[in-house]
Amino acid sequence: MDPKMLEGMNTEFYGDGRPFSDPAWYQAYNSPYYNDTHKQLRLKFREYCEEHVMGNLHDWDEAGEIPKGIQLLAGKMGVYALCIGRPWPKDFYGPNPWGFPDDFEPDYFHELIMFDEMSRTGSGGFMWGVAGGTCIGCPPIYNHGSAELQKRVMPSILSGEKIVCLAITEPTAGSDVANIKTSAKDMGDHYLVNGEKKWITNGIFADYFTVACRTGGPGAKGISLLMLERGMEGLATRKMKCSGVWSSGTTYITMEDVKVPKANLLGKEGKGFTYMMENFNHERFGLCAMTNRFSRVCLEESLKFANKRKTFGKTLVQHPVIRWKIAEMARLIEATHNWLEFVVYQLCTMTKFESNIKLGGHTALLKVQCTKVFEYCAREAAQIFGGLSYSRGGQGEKVERLNREVRAMAVPGGSEEIMLDLGVKQSQKISEMAKMLVPQKTMGGKSKL
Repeated sequence: MDPKMLEGMNTEFYGDGRPFSDPAWYQAYNSPYYNDTHKQLRLKFREYCEEHVMGNLHDWDEAGEIPKGIQLLAGKMGVYALCIGRPWPKDFYGPNPWGFPDDFEPDYFHELIMFDEMSRTGSGGFMWGVAGGTCIGCPPIYNHGSAELQKRVMPSILSGEKIVCLAITEPTAGSDVANIKTSAKDMGDHYLVNGEKKWITNGIFADYFTVACRTGGPGAKGISLLMLERGMEGLATRKMKCSGVWSSGTTYITMEDVKVPKANLLGKEGKGFTYMMENFNHERFGLCAMTNRFSRVCLEESLKFANKRKTFGKTLVQHPVIRWKIAEMARLIEATHNWLEFVVYQLCTMTKFESNIKLGGHTALLKVQCTKVFEYCAREAAQIFGGLSYSRGGQGEKVERLNREVRAMAVPGGSEEIMLDLGVKQSQKISEMAKMLVPQKTMGGKSKL
């Protein structure tokens, strides 16, 4: 091709250029969302993962934990400070660690890039263990803890020195958050906490526990959030054996007469349910970012394998049926990523109050979209890899692991069934609000409120 024909075209490729293995803006397509700081951050997180993470994930999974040094390095990279939402926690972390000006304020696209690049590892255990647990467990402390509590615990969480988890789910209450049973009895200068929590990410390693408990009557208005701490008498954790996300430390927690100082109350009594709801959109955004990159990893691994594996004298990619599988994966992933970017743009341009009102339905439906696409891509990648997707380690390592971890993305943060129902109900509420706020035209052309 004559180089002159490329004049005026976007020719900026990042990565290996394999079709659909990276988002479109990596592959010489134009986007209104990204600037040079996003590109620089993309490079930093790819280098971090390539140098320190890739190649180690199988061993970390088998060991059931992520080395402390990796968590500390993630802290230095700004992972924990990025994944708790905006604004940047300068008072507890300091300026950004990426060499940008000290007054630089990252947006949600910077956070998207962090989740997306780190999810190239193809490990839900790594992502839940490093970023996911902090993304859900730390925001209530960051947004509602007292100044004294924040000053004491936030710096060590953001540096990776200490680990935080969110403890909401119970043996008898998952998506039905308003009906949790764990109780916190007011004893004057402290609470006495009793109850059980189940499927708690990072719980076995956690130093701090953001715990939903009942300080009042039944229902949502009786729930408060307390921060419990490792070492409190009566607090016990045991690791659960699950199908996937092994290195993230899924945990069963029991609390028997745990004395929790009143200073560890997050915000106000009876507001715990509201505080949890405030973070759900952001939590689901993080889940969506991870999940769609996991789908893309399935596609990327399939493309690599299909270009070298031969059957009947041809590479797999030369067989139409394999190209059809790859095309279906690409179609679903690209559509989902565009929806994801739409939601991130809304997060960047709306106030927190507005996004809490408007984005509940979108993030709920987007989560369903992401996990269903992931389930499809994991299945099709396994078909392309054949027996190699059934053995741990080796060429099919990522595909085998991701097949085990589909449910770990589909259930936490709201199951598909709950999310579908929530998406419709939330959208209906927005529609009703619009009818009240926007003048409606009658058949005759006149307006009425």
